Amino acid sequence: MKYLIETYGCQMNIAESNALELLLKGRGAEKSEEAKDADVVIINTCSVRKSAENRIWGRLGYFSRIKKEHSLKLIVTGCMAERMQEELKKEAPFVDLVVGTNDKLSIVEYLYEGAFYNNDSYEFLPSYFKDGDFSSFVPIMNGCNNFCSYCIVPYVRGREKSRSVESIISEVKALDALNVREITLLGQNVNSYRSTYEGRDIFFPELLELIIPHLRNVKWIRFESPHPKDFSDNLIKLIAKEEKLAKHIHLPMQAGSSRILSLMNRKTTRDDFISLVNKMRDTIPTLSFSTDVMVGFPSESEEEYFETLSMMDILNPTEAFMYYYNPREGTKAQAMDNQIPQDIKSSRLERLIEEQLERQKKQKSGKLPFECEVLVTGLAKDQGRYLGRNEHNDYISIKSDKPLERGDIVLVRVKELSGNTFKGVLIDEL
Repeated sequence: MKYLIETYGCQMNIAESNALELLLKGRGAEKSEEAKDADVVIINTCSVRKSAENRIWGRLGYFSRIKKEHSLKLIVTGCMAERMQEELKKEAPFVDLVVGTNDKLSIVEYLYEGAFYNNDSYEFLPSYFKDGDFSSFVPIMNGCNNFCSYCIVPYVRGREKSRSVESIISEVKALDALNVREITLLGQNVNSYRSTYEGRDIFFPELLELIIPHLRNVKWIRFESPHPKDFSDNLIKLIAKEEKLAKHIHLPMQAGSSRILSLMNRKTTRDDFISLVNKMRDTIPTLSFSTDVMVGFPSESEEEYFETLSMMDILNPTEAFMYYYNPREGTKAQAMDNQIPQDIKSSRLERLIEEQLERQKKQKSGKLPFECEVLVTGLAKDQGRYLGRNEHNDYISIKSDKPLERGDIVLVRVKELSGNTFKGVLIDEL
């Protein structure tokens, strides 16, 4: 059997597609690069924004034409499949199977045994590793209990469920033995992790403390996404102390106005967020941030929009995922009064992006020159150069007279900035 998996959306979807691929390969299936050569096509969907769902409808139209020319099974899974199961079955009858988020693992049984089993709750797999990768995602929890008023995730992923400590340790040990150099712990609200181990309660900082001693080849541990309200003092102190915990944190801001944050049900205020950022910087002087930020939330005034712009100046992120509010059916924000017109949302987003690009350029230029360790990710577009990322997730183009391999960790002297990418020269291979 030949398979093709298309994945859309978040890192958790990518990890789950990797796990599904491992199961298929374990049954002897072979990966296909094109749909016309595949026996089965699996589309792992996203439902966070309407644009993501629109793209899936377009892909379904494409595969419906492929199916007329070539016999294949077409399976739709993931969050859009969870949210719109009946609509997909009605509007796309050529789809052979629509599978929700809890039932992805049953796809393999369906393909090989002809049977499909519904799971009552989310199940974690032993491994989410993609063969040959030097960087790997490790899901540690699924779902969310926060119910932010704009977010569809709790409705399509369900309530929080933490993976067992034993399973997480087993996977990270296996990844380290495979010479994986970087792992990213995943969860919709990763720092609300809670489990038990050897008779005691384990929270996120304790989980990190249990993981770290098992790592020899892994250089950096990252995690996404934490919620500001759950970022404890113990976690901050641990990041400061442990070398393997990358000093680059994705800290979703969403908005700079306390009123808007309250309407979003973020359970934090502007002052809370600023206080947390200052505490983190005081404890971890080398820390850098990335963030998520939304403009145009229902009833957002011009003054509140400027509060978001000023909060970005305070956070000073090196990266930002920026977007305007997009109504999602079934969420509280969709029914709120004073929805912001599209042209205003677009203009607010445009200014936000422009300011962030200038902020990034100024921030990156201010670092020069410097030396850092870089994880090589592949060849750069410039001939004779390699591309990599450092601890702070900066992209760095490396000039090297000797060949480098993906996954190598090298010491680089960085001298210039080209666009959003630093350029440097190899000092030594570590």
